[in-house]
Amino acid sequence: MTSKAERPYLTRVLGHTLFAKHPLPPGKKNSKKKKNQSRARHRRSIPLSVSTNSYKMHPKDQECVTFFSFYRLSSSISSAFTVLIGTFISAINFFIYEFLLTFFRSLPMATKSVVDLIESSSGVHFSGFHMDPLEKINAGTEPPTTSVADHMYNQPFVIGVAGGAAAGKTEVCNMIIQQLHDQRVVVVNQDSFYHNLTEEELTRVQDYNFDHPDAFDTEQLLEVMDKLKHGQAVDIPNYDFKSYKRDALPARRVNPSDVIILEGILIFHDPRVRELMNMKIFVDTDADVRLARRIKRDTVQKGRDIGAVLDQYSKFVKPAFDDFILPTKKYADIIIPRGGDNHVAIDLIVQHIRTKLGQHDLCKIYPNLYVIQSTFQIRGMHTLIRDSEIKTHDFVFYSDRLIRLVVEHGLGHLPFTEKQVITPTGSVYTGVDFCKRLCGVSVVRSGESMENALRACCKGIKIGKILIHREGEGDNSQQLIYEKLPNDISDRHVLLLDPILGTGNSAVQAISLLIKKGVPESNIIFLNLISAPKGVHVVCKAFPRIKIVTSEIELGLNKDFRVVPGMGEFGDRYFGTDDDQQVVVPSQ
Repeated sequence: MTSKAERPYLTRVLGHTLFAKHPLPPGKKNSKKKKNQSRARHRRSIPLSVSTNSYKMHPKDQECVTFFSFYRLSSSISSAFTVLIGTFISAINFFIYEFLLTFFRSLPMATKSVVDLIESSSGVHFSGFHMDPLEKINAGTEPPTTSVADHMYNQPFVIGVAGGAAAGKTEVCNMIIQQLHDQRVVVVNQDSFYHNLTEEELTRVQDYNFDHPDAFDTEQLLEVMDKLKHGQAVDIPNYDFKSYKRDALPARRVNPSDVIILEGILIFHDPRVRELMNMKIFVDTDADVRLARRIKRDTVQKGRDIGAVLDQYSKFVKPAFDDFILPTKKYADIIIPRGGDNHVAIDLIVQHIRTKLGQHDLCKIYPNLYVIQSTFQIRGMHTLIRDSEIKTHDFVFYSDRLIRLVVEHGLGHLPFTEKQVITPTGSVYTGVDFCKRLCGVSVVRSGESMENALRACCKGIKIGKILIHREGEGDNSQQLIYEKLPNDISDRHVLLLDPILGTGNSAVQAISLLIKKGVPESNIIFLNLISAPKGVHVVCKAFPRIKIVTSEIELGLNKDFRVVPGMGEFGDRYFGTDDDQQVVVPSQ
């Protein structure tokens, strides 16, 4: 029988592994220092193999080891048996499911809902949650609950590229497409919309002027563009220059895209087509270069005689350029000299396009409209203040946070002057100095909710007030009642405060009063939390030089000219006077 000092001490079972401490060595008792070292060493645990012979075990310890070995073996057998049974049951369920699905599909009167019900019943389970099959089917037919901003962002960015024949328009388009490789870009060529030549015109095709505006079917071009802008796929004709027919070759299927490039020599000629464009580019290339390219293209690619090419150029191409193409250069937003060789211009254009693609569609139309970049924090705060069940103090808290963001963004559009200061380390820091001549004007009374944020950002700022009374529920029923403005307001930059821009009529009256007081239109910055598209159109068209800063663009106005989805009467909710206001629950 082993001594107590030689007996291993079984300490614990972790999983299926047995652990024991080192046995104490036999012999004399060590000194206190050696005892401490030995105890420290004994505290370390090491795995103990069941089959080890390096230790002399007590019979009871040996029985324990045998028991745990048998326990591990039986657990392994049980686990394997459970897996086998589960696999067998899953296989049976799969065969039953496939049999039922095949059976119902084979029935002549089988409905789609029955098949869908069977397929949906095998849906994936997440965290123990399983959606009811009928709910899943009905959920697929419910209209989306996303905001209008998500829908309006799908509007494509339309670019018009014009210029003389062989000016390099196609090369410019290809370079733009290459740099916008992560966007869906489609090119619509004006050449695809040539009229079909009649039998009489075919007999003297050499006298037909393909560079005249009447040679193109502009109506069909407008129809195609209208469908693309509304998210519909279209078939664009492929004009055959041998038979001079649009239907001789298969049409090209074009799907809705993020960017649409309209390319053609006379793409700027019709004002209806120009109105579709968000950016207009004119490729300006020297006439000698264009002639040399045309000769090379027509003789090599089309197999034409050089004499016929020069005759057509002098008879039709050059006069049409001088009479119709060159005058449209004045409509261009950007003029690119040297065409595709101007890489700097292409890079700047692509950078501008990427900026516009990330903006709301109204920002593409009105460059004086600024919507602060949306984040999850901003969307979360909008969700809270739009909730009809939120408490007044929470509504005020999150409204103040949003208003502060709008005010800070609006202050960023004020003019600044460069200023140098000496830092505590003795270094020179070059920065900017704030605009000194500044004041705020709030539209009573909801606009007064924005005054605290403005005072927190601009210490000691003067704030005036304008009261506009709404006499009825009509679209144009506002009347100016009261105004109290700083005497020197004409010499200041003005921040006009009104949290909601609805019809725009109140804003137009307030801005008209400021201009009447001598404030330059370009010195007015209109700050609001939410804006309806109609209000933006009204204000920006009436005052194209003011700046509008908002946090979100709304869906629109209802029949009562209220902003939807909106946030109700902002002033009543902010100042806690909406106790009697009833919440209208939409019918299911």
